[in-house]
Amino acid sequence: MNFQMPFTRRELLARTGTGLGALGLASLLAQDATAEAASPLAPKVAHFPAKAKHVIHLFMNGGPSQVDTFDPKPALKKFHGQQPTTAGLKTERKTGGLYQSPFAFKKCGKSGIEVSEIFPEIGKCIDDICVIRSMHTNIPNHEPGLLLMTCGNTQPIRPSMGSWLLYGLGTENQNLPGFVVLCPGKPVVGPALWNNSFLPGVYQGCHIANLDPKRVIDHIRNKNLTPETQREQLDLLNGLNKMHADKRAGDDQLDARIQSLEMAFRMQTEATDAFDVSKEATKTREEYGKGYFADACLTARRLVERGVRMVQVFYGSGQPWDDHGDIEKGHRTKAADSDKAVAALLRDLKRSGLLEETLVLWGGEFGRTPTSEGSNGRDHNHHGFSVFLAGGGVKGGMAYGSTDEFGFSAVEKKVHVHDLHATILHQMGINHEKLTYRYSGRDFRLTDVHGVVVKDILA
Repeated sequence: MNFQMPFTRRELLARTGTGLGALGLASLLAQDATAEAASPLAPKVAHFPAKAKHVIHLFMNGGPSQVDTFDPKPALKKFHGQQPTTAGLKTERKTGGLYQSPFAFKKCGKSGIEVSEIFPEIGKCIDDICVIRSMHTNIPNHEPGLLLMTCGNTQPIRPSMGSWLLYGLGTENQNLPGFVVLCPGKPVVGPALWNNSFLPGVYQGCHIANLDPKRVIDHIRNKNLTPETQREQLDLLNGLNKMHADKRAGDDQLDARIQSLEMAFRMQTEATDAFDVSKEATKTREEYGKGYFADACLTARRLVERGVRMVQVFYGSGQPWDDHGDIEKGHRTKAADSDKAVAALLRDLKRSGLLEETLVLWGGEFGRTPTSEGSNGRDHNHHGFSVFLAGGGVKGGMAYGSTDEFGFSAVEKKVHVHDLHATILHQMGINHEKLTYRYSGRDFRLTDVHGVVVKDILA
């Protein structure tokens, strides 16, 4: 007995009769040809006029302490060592009494917003910054906290915010990935933080671990073949892939492979240049400072000016801001390493006019307790923490919302991570309730079934 494979849509239509069937076939084939010709990364029309075109997420993975950075609490000094009931909220680990910040706060800029002494350069930029002091999230553990901040859900695996932005808007530069992740290793959870999940594979984030322009992407250049010969080989391979795909409609992995091959070919002409910060003026490089994070911040500017949709800069591998012990030494060291670079990025974007169309987000997956862990550390705290936004149509020189007198829990104008995502999408011209993808019988979105745009912070 002979068994035949099921017909593809094209084969089935090709075997039907003439007349209206043939007309329908011609129409469908024309639609297919148009769809195949259009790149899934091509720029798309937003739901409404956007204030921002790009997002740079400066991710302080590990969880910086709000009461030691952007949310001063004089009551901590007054009640240092005490254990009032309002400071007894449950977190991940057992903590002791209230622990005053080892850092002084200073009013900065014309707005007079108080910023910790460990961020003197960011303090000089405060009039371009909106500090949200009333953030809160779901769980005080790194894995779900990181996933919620990047993917909108505490459980793996859902599409990351960068993947959603690419799906909804495409990208302006077809010679570079639209979503780039700069991290010198892997944070907790790892690639799940920039994955595409059930969205088409072409929207996956491109992880760059090494910023050396000669080694930034392994095997990006073919030393043995000319570009013309490579193009001929790629055309042949793509032709074979498409013949294969025609018999397997909807094979996302195959489609992603075809797009990846095309992207890799195009990147040969632009990728190494985009990542080569040595081409910047000496004065500019000195403004950012030295080290991976400084170079990553400078690279982020170079990428968005070339049309990349989203750049996510992780401060480091693992969870570097996770200071369970010695908050003073840990936070002072990391702030000294990052303050200059963050401020330089904001100034650089503003100087070039890019800050108006680039939304910069700084923050971790949660905050830290105002109570002590051990003698001088702080535990994770999901009840209240701070992040800041700059550019992209957000008001500068503004502190929004507040935590309680000790900085433990958000109490006024509370902002959940879903609200933050809704606001970012809104500034990019996207209605977060309409950016959906149907999978496994339901419509998914970055904000799940939650999220309210924080309109009070919008210019």
